[in-house]
Amino acid sequence: MTTRITCVCPGKPIRRARAEAVQALAAAEFPHVALNFAEQCFEEQGHFAGDDAQRLDAFLAAANDPDIDAVWFAMGGYGAGRIAAPAMAGLTQAAREKTYLGYSDAGTLLAALYRAGIGKPVHGPLAGDIRREGGEDAVRRVLRYLSGETVPLEAGLDERPVAAFNLMTLAMLCGTELMPDLTGHVVLVEEVAEHLYAVDRLFFHITQHLRGVAGLRLGRISDVPENDRDFGMTEVQIAQYWCERTGIPYLGRADIGHDAANAIVPFGVARSAAGA
Repeated sequence: MTTRITCVCPGKPIRRARAEAVQALAAAEFPHVALNFAEQCFEEQGHFAGDDAQRLDAFLAAANDPDIDAVWFAMGGYGAGRIAAPAMAGLTQAAREKTYLGYSDAGTLLAALYRAGIGKPVHGPLAGDIRREGGEDAVRRVLRYLSGETVPLEAGLDERPVAAFNLMTLAMLCGTELMPDLTGHVVLVEEVAEHLYAVDRLFFHITQHLRGVAGLRLGRISDVPENDRDFGMTEVQIAQYWCERTGIPYLGRADIGHDAANAIVPFGVARSAAGA
């Protein structure tokens, strides 16, 4: 049985060479997978992979196509928030049968889908991660998952519902029409390229909106820029501080981050494979 996957870019574009590398790996090792990159993925308009209308149309075309099994976000980079609300309004019944997988800014669409109860939102590697160290294995992990194979999920998942986000993305979602109800969920967060004072500021904000969650787990906070003054707290101390301030259980570390080791985390109660 063929698994049909379409990649789209709701934010920034993917370089064509990266897409070709992903397609070559899929063709060589996953003959049962039909992998396509929407041409929109290679458009460029300033920061974005095409203008808002192009990115919206590409997402809706993939999501609403009954012959496509999964939508894989090819790249992150700001942009999903500009199209997420009209995207939810434009989805049809066919969109409810799909898996949607990615992370970083694509978490905006995952959150909106989860709030609306549409499809299976999944935090996991982007197609563009193929150029990171260990990126080919990350791509293999996603292709196995999307084609229904049993693959390792984030090791700390249990019977409680879960959601995983980039910290900045979650902070921008809080208080908006796209934010899902995470009451009773274990929330996993990660961040990249932010000063620790900015990480602290983000925790100040998100913890005000996460009261009632089952707990918070901290992924990798990577590529922290050097500041002119040491912040004086580690990322773990920051997370623990704001969790204690707001009565949110701090549940330790999580295996997610802006890297190829970024673990797969299905939203809701963990599933071992895309169709489970």
